[in-house]
Amino acid sequence: MAGGGRTAGPGSARSGADFDRALRSLRAAVPRPEVVIAEAPAPSRLAPFTVALTGDVVVEQVELATGRLVLLHDPAGQQAWAGTWRVVVFARASVETEMAADPFLPRVGWTWLIEALSARGAQHVQAAGTVTRVFSESFGTMVDRAVEAEIEVRASWTPVWEPGSGPGPARRVPADRVGATGAGAHLLAWTDLLCAIAGLPDLPSDVVALARRRDSD
Repeated sequence: MAGGGRTAGPGSARSGADFDRALRSLRAAVPRPEVVIAEAPAPSRLAPFTVALTGDVVVEQVELATGRLVLLHDPAGQQAWAGTWRVVVFARASVETEMAADPFLPRVGWTWLIEALSARGAQHVQAAGTVTRVFSESFGTMVDRAVEAEIEVRASWTPVWEPGSGPGPARRVPADRVGATGAGAHLLAWTDLLCAIAGLPDLPSDVVALARRRDSD
């Protein structure tokens, strides 16, 4: 994984070190083997420090789900975030039309995200997002194609690096703690969401995912 985007400014040395620790945490996180992670161009206008990753759930060379995660860091903080960090995610997968027709599917999709964050110990505040059901029906020369349905989850939240504390600079905690307090925990929660909407069964508790080489290494 490369160093992500960054802009010099007041306090940039310390903030850059914090961001580098977050990058190391992301790099150390190991999702289950069906998830392929790669770095993508990061949006440069949302925050002074940014990194973006794409994730695809691939089983037997078939892509079942795809998504994107962006980690933002603004040392000055942003009011809407209630902190100096923000995680923004997107996840999309095809689903059976019967499932997409279920009016409770959006609520279920949001529950999958919140449960994934909780299971990974990814402390957070200010969570917000949308879950959308998308139907595609073909016409004309494509009329023979079956109706297709997808679920899309778009969400963002402010990570809390230390349980019980806010993410602001007053009590900044190194973000390279993998597990309950690191940036890597939030990445793993996102990949768990990807696997959930892809319909993959949960891994048994005694099975450990093997590290894979990432495209950006």
